[in-house]
Amino acid sequence: MNQPLNQIETALLAGDWDRLGYEAGVSVRALEAADEKDPRPYFALNVTHLIRGEFADAWRVHAHALQETADIEKVGEWVKAVLKQHPDNPYLNLVQGMFLAQSGQSEQSVVFYKEAARLAPQSAYPHYFLAQIHERANHLEMAIKEYREAVKLDPAFAAARTNLGVAYQEQGRLEMAIPQYREVIKLNPNDGVAHANLGCALAEQGKFEPALQAYKEALRLNPNDAEIHFALGGVYETKGRMDLAVKEYRAATEANPELAPAHTALGWLLMEQSRPSEAMEAFNRAVKANPEEAQALYGIGRIYAAKGKRESAAENFSKAIRFEKDPAKKNAIMNALHASGQTGD
Repeated sequence: MNQPLNQIETALLAGDWDRLGYEAGVSVRALEAADEKDPRPYFALNVTHLIRGEFADAWRVHAHALQETADIEKVGEWVKAVLKQHPDNPYLNLVQGMFLAQSGQSEQSVVFYKEAARLAPQSAYPHYFLAQIHERANHLEMAIKEYREAVKLDPAFAAARTNLGVAYQEQGRLEMAIPQYREVIKLNPNDGVAHANLGCALAEQGKFEPALQAYKEALRLNPNDAEIHFALGGVYETKGRMDLAVKEYRAATEANPELAPAHTALGWLLMEQSRPSEAMEAFNRAVKANPEEAQALYGIGRIYAAKGKRESAAENFSKAIRFEKDPAKKNAIMNALHASGQTGD
């Protein structure tokens, strides 16, 4: 294993990510063929996937590299030893930060990302990964600063632009988020997530026609994405196209039966169409997927109340009040509970 590991280290020292991916891949295949275990090549492959923005692949490999305590210790000792030999190597500082961030030591990773940025001021990667640490800590302004720096250093860094757009959107700065999503689409026209992000931001702006087009393109690229079907249904509902909204909500529940909000939204539309039996089925599926789905419990209570089943209505209203986070919605449920003639708990 020494020779392949040496080749991995050589690629790491040079910051040659393509070479690193190749050498790590060769080592991983050799390990699997020999039915042997060593988390270090898997970690090197994980690093390569993260650098390339291949997050699903990175997560898959992560399980072989940083899941078991013994594996974390082995990888940590290896990276630390190589870094000790080359303390001024920016790529090793970056990788040390990536190791710490993925092994439950996010706060300790910050110093290594900053050192990597100092040693390689032309590299966007330290800023990108440092921004993720700030974002996870809910320091959005700090995250935005680092994402902006990453994009400045590498305007074609699509993942950094995506995350920058999402951070802006979380702050409600839609006018800043939308140009980032549009740039990602220019870079990668077949990025379904970028089209979906754009649709969401446009919908929040009240620009429903462009939002529809963005969501439709996202679905063309990812036809089985339940979240996009659900979001598209919401736009149709806002526009008063209830037939199309029902269609999209149903598609969302078929694509992902565990998506409770889609069942709930479908249930309320069916109630408005005076189809209480079908609505009850939808609400029950929502509660099965998420027992704390407050609006589904409220819907069930409303149906029971309309049937004169006051005790069952009150029971569901009480549960809904307990789980509802939105004050206005909670108040509406409380009014329904009092109107049902029960005080509830």
